[in-house]
Amino acid sequence: MNIQGGTLYVVGTPIGNLGDMTMRAVEVLRAVDLIAAEDTRHTGKLLQHFQINTAQISYHDHNRMSRLPELLRRLQQGTSIALVSDAGMPGISDPGYELVKACVESGVPVVPIPGVSAVVTALSAAGLPTDRFVFEGFLPTKGPERRERLEAIGRETRTIVLYEAPHRLQQTLQDLALVLDSERAIVLARELTKLHEQFWRGTLAAAVAYYQTQEPQGEFTVVIAGRETAPPILSESALRAELQQLLRQGLSRSQASRQLAQQTDLPRRQIYHMALSIPDIGPDIGIDTITAPAAPVETTSESEWEPPRESSSGLEQNS
Repeated sequence: MNIQGGTLYVVGTPIGNLGDMTMRAVEVLRAVDLIAAEDTRHTGKLLQHFQINTAQISYHDHNRMSRLPELLRRLQQGTSIALVSDAGMPGISDPGYELVKACVESGVPVVPIPGVSAVVTALSAAGLPTDRFVFEGFLPTKGPERRERLEAIGRETRTIVLYEAPHRLQQTLQDLALVLDSERAIVLARELTKLHEQFWRGTLAAAVAYYQTQEPQGEFTVVIAGRETAPPILSESALRAELQQLLRQGLSRSQASRQLAQQTDLPRRQIYHMALSIPDIGPDIGIDTITAPAAPVETTSESEWEPPRESSSGLEQNS
C-alpha cells in the first residue's frame, strides 16, 4: 500500500473477533513508520497475530498532554503514524480525537481506515430506529453532571447509545428508570462479536429486575428508544405559570423543577433558579372550600343553638 509520509492514519481494529480485522488495516499497520497505541501490550498481541513488526509508542488519556506534541512534531517532520485504540475505531470515547484535531489545525493529512465500532454494531442488531441516533459515550459517574445528562437523555427523541462498565450497570439502569418512562424499550449488548455475544431486549423496568439477580459481566453497549413525542417549547411566562400551578398543588420547588424538566427541553437547574424567584405560594385549596362568613346567631341556651348554614355562593379566587 502506498503510504504517505507526514500523514496520520486512523485505523480501526477488532472489538473482539480477530476475523473482523480488514486487509487494508493490516497493510497500513505494516507500512507506516510508527503505531500510536492506547495500550502497547494489548496492541502488541494484535500485531503478533498478524505478523506486524512496526514499532509502537503509547498514546492514552494519562499521557496525552506530553505525548500529543511529540506525535505532532514527528508527523510534521515526515513520519507516517497509525493511530489505534484497544478496540474499534480510535477517537470514539478515547483521546484519539484530540490528536486528529491537532493534525487538522496544523495541516497534517488525516486518513481514516474504517473498522468495527461497537456503537454501529449494537445499533444494527438492536431492532430500534436507526435513522436518527445520538451517542452519549460513558455517563458521568456522579454529581450534578450525571443528573443533568440523565435528564437530557430523558428528553431525547432520537435513539440513544451509550457505553457502561459492568460494575456501574445496575446503578445506571436504576437511574434511567427513575428519569425515563420505565416502560421505555432498551437493548443491552455485551461481548459483541465474541463467542458469548448477548443481546438482552426488554423495558427499563424489566432490565432493572433482571440485573438485580444477574451479575453483569463484560463491557455493555446500551441502546435506548427515544422519547415518542418531542417536549413542548414554553415561553418564559408560560414556564413561570406552569411552575406557579405546580407550587399551588403543594409541590416543593425542587419537585416542581424536576417535573417540568422532564416535560421540557430545559435543564432542571435552570428551571429551579426560576422557581426561586417565585414568592411562596400556599396550596390551592379550591373555591369550593371558601365560604362567606356566617351571620351572628343569637342563642338563649346551648341546647337551642344550631350551626349556621354554609354559604352556597362561594368566592372567586384569582389565580
